[in-house]
Amino acid sequence: MNHIIDTERLVLRELTLDDFPFIIKLVNSAGWLKYIGDKNVHTPEQAKQYLLNGPLKSYHDNGFGLSLIVRKVDQEPVGMCGLLKRNFLEQPDIGFALLPEYYGEGYAYEITNATLQYAFKTLNLKTILAVVMPENEKSKRVLEKIGLKYIKPVHFPGETQELLLYSNEIQSEKSK
Repeated sequence: MNHIIDTERLVLRELTLDDFPFIIKLVNSAGWLKYIGDKNVHTPEQAKQYLLNGPLKSYHDNGFGLSLIVRKVDQEPVGMCGLLKRNFLEQPDIGFALLPEYYGEGYAYEITNATLQYAFKTLNLKTILAVVMPENEKSKRVLEKIGLKYIKPVHFPGETQELLLYSNEIQSEKSK
């Protein structure tokens, strides 16, 4: 397990295949299904394939990816956060999701802010994007609190759902 970030209350570490039970729980939680979508991950084998083809592949290909958020106090996994490299975006984007029982604790801000700083200081990235559904007010507030600003609407290739694109570099993104 590769340890990535420590904050006051949280640890961010790379996911492993052993995390499949947590993945099943997270990707089938109400918030995930509403704001991210059904990934059709319901069995241990599907969860392991999700990990192999998603986060684990991204670590290998990009040097970063979605990682597990763990509370220091009890080693309880509470969510995922990390950077993604999507083919239709020019720069990496930050993503995060928590189990509903951990909403309102400040964990999303704490870990996304630390992840953003890690992207700048450790990975030497200059621009970080984020995509969010327009109705996801909590996530929009987190993105704004870490310094990202709304740029424009975007669509995933082949999708009709409009998403909002955020960035830390307002001028360069608007001029494109």
